[in-house]
Amino acid sequence: MILRMSSLFVRTLRDDPADAEVPSHRLLVRAGYIRRTAPGIYTWLPLGLRVYRKIEAIVREEMDAIGAQELQFPALLPREPYEATDRWTEYGDTLFRLQDRKGADYLLGPTHEELFTLVVKDLYSSYKDLPVWLYQIQTKYRDEARPRAGLMRGREFVMKDSYSFDIDDAGLQRSYEAHRAAYIRIFDRLGFDYVIVEATSGAMGGSRSEEFLARLDVGEDTFVVSPGGYAANVEAVTTPVPDPVPFDDVPAAHAEDTPDTPTIATLVDHLNTAFPREDRPWQASDTLKNVLMVLHHPDGTTEPLAIGLPGDREVDAKRLHAQLEPAEVEPMTDEQLAKFPALVKGYIGPAHDGRTVLGEESESGIRYLVDPRVVEGTRWVTGANVAGKHVLDLVYGRDFVADGTIEAAEVRAGDPSPDGSGPMEIARGVEMGHVFQLGRKYAEALGLQVLDENGKLVTVTMGSYGVGVSRAVAVTAEYNHDESGLRWPRAVAPADVHVVAAGKDAEILAAAERAVEEMSALGLDVLFDDRTGKVSPGVKFKDAELIGVPTIVVVGKGVATGVAEIKDRVTGEREEVALGDLAARVRAVVDA
Repeated sequence: MILRMSSLFVRTLRDDPADAEVPSHRLLVRAGYIRRTAPGIYTWLPLGLRVYRKIEAIVREEMDAIGAQELQFPALLPREPYEATDRWTEYGDTLFRLQDRKGADYLLGPTHEELFTLVVKDLYSSYKDLPVWLYQIQTKYRDEARPRAGLMRGREFVMKDSYSFDIDDAGLQRSYEAHRAAYIRIFDRLGFDYVIVEATSGAMGGSRSEEFLARLDVGEDTFVVSPGGYAANVEAVTTPVPDPVPFDDVPAAHAEDTPDTPTIATLVDHLNTAFPREDRPWQASDTLKNVLMVLHHPDGTTEPLAIGLPGDREVDAKRLHAQLEPAEVEPMTDEQLAKFPALVKGYIGPAHDGRTVLGEESESGIRYLVDPRVVEGTRWVTGANVAGKHVLDLVYGRDFVADGTIEAAEVRAGDPSPDGSGPMEIARGVEMGHVFQLGRKYAEALGLQVLDENGKLVTVTMGSYGVGVSRAVAVTAEYNHDESGLRWPRAVAPADVHVVAAGKDAEILAAAERAVEEMSALGLDVLFDDRTGKVSPGVKFKDAELIGVPTIVVVGKGVATGVAEIKDRVTGEREEVALGDLAARVRAVVDA
C-alpha cells in the first residue's frame, strides 16, 4: 500500500496544542494522528487509525489465541439491567444518561458486565455450556470531571473487555490465569515497561483484582514495590498493624492549655516548649489528627464521617475514595460543622473527661474510623473539643475506641511493606489492563444460573478483564518519542517506510516513484512524501521526524550517483544504498 502525502488527509503542526499536558497528546496532535472534537473526545485521523488498528489487532490475536470469542454490544444501553445491579445509581455523575422520545431511560455504556451476563443467561442453561469466554472491543463513555492528557483520560475511549463464565471457583481461577497470561503477552508485544500490582475492585466488586501499570512519570496512578516483590496500587496498600502496647503505667488522660495551636505543627512546637519529654522531642506522629468528611451516597443521602490518623500523615483522597466508593467524599464545611456543637474546629478529639465525642454511640453520633496504626495501648495527644486545649496520654482501648479502621492515610516512600521484605519504593504509572475475579455479584443480581451435573441450579461465577486499547496508542507514544517527534515501534507504526523525495528535480521525483512502487510490490506499506510546490526538503525532513515511521528513506541529490539514504528513526544510523538495491534492502530492514 502507498500513502501519498500529497493526497493523504493529514496536516502537521509546528506549535503544540494549548491544552496539551503530556508528550503523547502534544505529538499525536502535531503529527496529524488525532484531532480534538470536544474536551476528552478525539477524532482518529487516517494515520492515527492505522496505529490504533494495529494495536487492536495485537489484542484481538492474543484473545483469540486463548479461545475467547468476540461479539459486540451496542454502546446505547437500556436502564433496567444497570438498575438491577444498582449501578444506575452508583455510577453517579460519571454516567451519561439520556431519554428517547418516549421518555424511556438509556445510558452510554461505561462498561458492559450486565449485558454480558444477560446474553449468557439468555443462551446457556447447563454446566456443559461452560466455561465460556467472551470479549468485545467497544467504545465506552464516562463523564470524566477533568478529562486530561489527550487519549490518556477521555470521556470517550475504546476498551477490550472480556468476561469468563464458570461453574465454580476453581474454573474461575483457571480463566483468570489464562487471561492474565494473555495480558502479559499483549503488553510484551507492545514493548511496555509494566508492573502487575494488587488493586482494589471498586464499583466492579469481586475478590482478587490486579492492574497492569505502564511505568510512566506522567501517569495518574501511584504504586509501590518492595524488595521482596510486593507491588500494589497505592489505593490497595495495606498498613502493617502494630502489636498492642501495654498501658498499665500510662497516666490518666489529662487536658492541658495549648493556646493558639490549631495545627499539628503549632501543637508540636508548643508541646516541646511547655511539656517536654524526657526520652525524645515530641513529633507529629505522637498526635492524633481527626479529619471530618461528608459522604454523599448514590441514593442522595449524606453522612458525616470522622477519620483519625497520626498527625504526620495526610488523608490520601484516592485511598479514601477507594475505601468508600460508590459514595463521593468531601471535607466537612464550617457550616456543616456548626451542626455538631460538641466539636470545636482545630481542637477536635474523640473523647475528653469521660465524654465520648466521636463514634456512632457518641454525643455527635458521627461514625469514627481510625488508621490501622491506632491500636490498643497507643497513647495520643489530640483535641479536647475545647478551644485552646488538647488531651495528653489519651489511650486507645482505655479512653476511646473507634467504630472501625480505614486505609485512608497517605503512603510514603520508606514505609514498611506488608510482606515484611523492607521499605517500599513509590512510582507512577498508567493503568493499561485490569483483571478481576468478579465472583457471583452480577450473576446473582441478574439471575444467571445453570444446571450442574446433579441437575441442581447453581449461580455462575464470573471474571472480568479489561485492556485500554485507545489508551495504548498514547502510552506507546509516551515511550517512543524524542525532541523531534514520534518514534513508533515497528509492530504498530502507520507504515513500514517513509520515503522522502528531497527535491523538485524531475529525475529525483521519478527515482523516488520507482523506489516506492518497488517497495509496495514487495509488500511494504509506504508513506510517500511526494509533495511538490512550496514544500521544501527541510519541511519534509521535519515532518518525517515528527510522524515517526521507524525507517526513513531519502531520495535526493544522491540520485546523480545512483544512491539513496536509509535512516533508522530510532537510532539515527544512516546508510547509503544503490537505487537498484533499495527496495530489497528496505524489505530486509523491516524484516530484521
